[in-house]
Amino acid sequence: MSQKRSSLKPLEGANRTLRRRLDLKGEIALATAPTVTILLVMGFVEALTQQRLLFASLASSAFLIYLDPQHGTNAIRTLILAQMMAAGIGFMTYFLFGGGYLSGGIAMILAIFLMIILDAMHPPAVSTSLSFALKANNVSNLVLFAWALAITAILVGLERYALWLLAQYASGREEGR
Repeated sequence: MSQKRSSLKPLEGANRTLRRRLDLKGEIALATAPTVTILLVMGFVEALTQQRLLFASLASSAFLIYLDPQHGTNAIRTLILAQMMAAGIGFMTYFLFGGGYLSGGIAMILAIFLMIILDAMHPPAVSTSLSFALKANNVSNLVLFAWALAITAILVGLERYALWLLAQYASGREEGR
């Protein structure tokens, strides 16, 4: 069963050699999309709610996507499933047990268990479950989180496109030699 787990491996057919050999200019280019995306998400959140910490784990998601956009942990399916599941679990435990350590502990355990069962391993989602379990006042925060997550999911495509552009640029430079 562990051989079929895709969220713990690079995506099939992924060429990860280019990602590991970027110069400073390439790293800055690749880091720009996640940085801008998260800043936009923060502005979006600030305009609609004061629950800033509910969205903090999306910054970790963005960094993982930047670090290795071709890994199963950062696949769109894994990102959305793990983050929304964790937010929902945290939201439910908040209403069942209140906003305390019991709620947070149960939410984290359930989130980890379901990520393993569903093969949707995305570590920042553990923080999401804890954030919602400790402070999830109303359902509009869950809806807003879903919107912010969708914006972050777009980041996966942007990072893969950036890697494709870098690969095209690198192959063009090699042909010119």
